[in-house]
Amino acid sequence: MPPEEFREWGRRFVDWIADYLEGAERYPVLARVAPGEVRRNLPAAAPERGESMDALFRDFESVVMPGVTHWNHPGFFGYFAISGSGPGILGELLAAALNVNAMVWKSAPAATELEAVVLDWLRRFLGLPEGFSGAIHDTASTSTFTALAAAREKGLPEARERGMAAAPRGVVYGTAETHSSIAKSVRALGFGRRGLRSVETGAGRAMDPAALARRIDADLDAGLRPLAVVATIGTTSTAAVDPVARVAEVAAARGLWLHVDAAYAGPAAGLGLLRPHFEGWECADSIVLNPHKWLFTPVDCSVLYVRDPASLRAAFSLVPAYLETGEREVEHLMDQGLALGRRFRALKLWFVLRYFGQEGLRRVLSRHIALARRLAGRIDAEDGWERWRPTRFSLVVLRCARRGTAGPERDRINRRILERVNAGGEAFVSHTELDGELWIRVAIGNLRTRARHVDALWEALQRAAEEV
Repeated sequence: MPPEEFREWGRRFVDWIADYLEGAERYPVLARVAPGEVRRNLPAAAPERGESMDALFRDFESVVMPGVTHWNHPGFFGYFAISGSGPGILGELLAAALNVNAMVWKSAPAATELEAVVLDWLRRFLGLPEGFSGAIHDTASTSTFTALAAAREKGLPEARERGMAAAPRGVVYGTAETHSSIAKSVRALGFGRRGLRSVETGAGRAMDPAALARRIDADLDAGLRPLAVVATIGTTSTAAVDPVARVAEVAAARGLWLHVDAAYAGPAAGLGLLRPHFEGWECADSIVLNPHKWLFTPVDCSVLYVRDPASLRAAFSLVPAYLETGEREVEHLMDQGLALGRRFRALKLWFVLRYFGQEGLRRVLSRHIALARRLAGRIDAEDGWERWRPTRFSLVVLRCARRGTAGPERDRINRRILERVNAGGEAFVSHTELDGELWIRVAIGNLRTRARHVDALWEALQRAAEEV
């Protein structure tokens, strides 16, 4: 592409993006297409001859955009709401232009060293002690896989040379509330479905440390090899918080790796009032949190902190002759995980941290938490509605519970309420199951969400309940 053509379209794209971010509310939150519709509207093969940018952009607007679910919409309350900020998007643009591969230090000195700097900044913002170092991966699923692979390397050294078939049976511990990516990692690492033990929960659906100790001891008596415990701060269904300090004591006494999943709630550690929820996470061997969830950094950006970087190198370092370099005392990001190719993800996070500043980030996080409490208060004041307690962080879990409804009938009513709200186009909410019953999740975390959007959602939920 000639430079002048690039300049012309670059300006048009930036203008389009600015208009989109400013007016995201004009779109329905959920895509209004049927399965297969986008694909049917596109050719089966790439063109033989190149096409103009005009043609490309027309198809982007006419075919692609109708099939987009708008995570940047201030009415997006599903899953864990995410949003890309202006500085993060611009940082992503520069990273794409530079197009470096930060596999070894020599291949991308700035990307390698900036990653170390920005993750140290983030560590200080979160209140984590010195000694933790990090690397940026794509998602929490990859970060978790990386951490558990390091745990396997440490706790099951027999597998390194002879493979899993010749090693004792390893076991990882979580709860029924633990994210599904943990089970996926356990299977991918060769432990099998039975390699993940579900520990009983106590009050607030949090892990019971005494039950954990009993499970581990029973497995030790059975000749198994307990390897790791996964504790969660901010579970997906209810934002429950495991008692990490007590779990850490159990894990340390038995020599297990402790991994803390704070993918969603981790940034809230930057707020002093919420720091008690994170008590004990400084004892972890590894911690994951996602700046692309609640720090307004475009997807993908997941941070994995480890106490001992050598544990990652032991699991992943493999240096053929063509990757050898002459530098000494430098970190190579390829030694931090499975991927050899590594994007310059630190650049967009660096832009976000500098543009907002710690004070600005705390202000937005506090606003989201205040909006969640605002919604919680509305629910509590309304007869016929029920809220899952407690409401931690910025997730509100609720359902319509009119007198005379229960069981499958109540579930059907709430599912229809959810479907009606989502069909309206102004908001999107998702659901979960608690003890086999359906609940509606409202995750507040979008940079552009204000009180009027939360109030409009509550009115839409009430209106849908009346219609149902």
